[in-house]
Amino acid sequence: MLERRVNLDGREATADVPRITVGGLRMAALDLEATADFMIEATDPRHRIGRPLFLTSANGEVLARCSTEPQTERLFRAADLINADGQPLVAASKLQSWFPLPERVATTDLFHIVARKAEAVGRTFYMFGASEAENAAAVENVQKLYPNLKIVGHSHGYLRGDALRAKVEEINALAPDYLWVALGVPNEQAFVEEFTPLLTNVGVIKTSGGLFNFLSGSRSRAPQWMQKIGLEWAWRTWLEPRRLLWRYLTTNPRALYLLFSRNRRFNR
Repeated sequence: MLERRVNLDGREATADVPRITVGGLRMAALDLEATADFMIEATDPRHRIGRPLFLTSANGEVLARCSTEPQTERLFRAADLINADGQPLVAASKLQSWFPLPERVATTDLFHIVARKAEAVGRTFYMFGASEAENAAAVENVQKLYPNLKIVGHSHGYLRGDALRAKVEEINALAPDYLWVALGVPNEQAFVEEFTPLLTNVGVIKTSGGLFNFLSGSRSRAPQWMQKIGLEWAWRTWLEPRRLLWRYLTTNPRALYLLFSRNRRFNR
């Protein structure tokens, strides 16, 4: 997939979205509601561009990894739109820019707003990723919350080779307006790069990280006060210290440096 700066169809489709560079990546300066409205508008047949729009999210860990992993950076720069899924990014932008990020756009919050809007206007979802049990539980809970939401299909993310390619072809045949891909960074971004040419009937692909784990109920969100002051990472580390402690110890200091050295207003 071409990087966005030379990807003219994606550039045109997102031309009206204001952006600010935070930590070295260009972020959409939209709040949750405006982001959801953009996603709804993007799936209007009049605004389709012949391929899915690629939306992803960045937090401190992503900033750190993009600064040290060229492949990860390339995958993120190929996105049509990047949301700031981290309160420290919002705080840093407000300290350093006259045009800051309005709020954190966490995928776990964004999903529910898009689901309500999609339910109202008849848009369709496909949920791809996580384990079979997690995926099934997430879909079941979403259907309970939004009984009129059209989920045209779902699948776990542990597919490879021919099985994965067949699943991608199946997804394209179902033509969902939104494909939520929860495979973790950078696997989900690599999935978008590889399979976008085969998903021409999909409206928007939104990478989703651990979204399905929260939807299934197997993981809990941090208390609101921790989310507001940028300490959700500490909550997650407390819940999963073996998996996350070293990750955050190595990425948080670098992310902090990037947040105060690579910020600037970016026009379009």
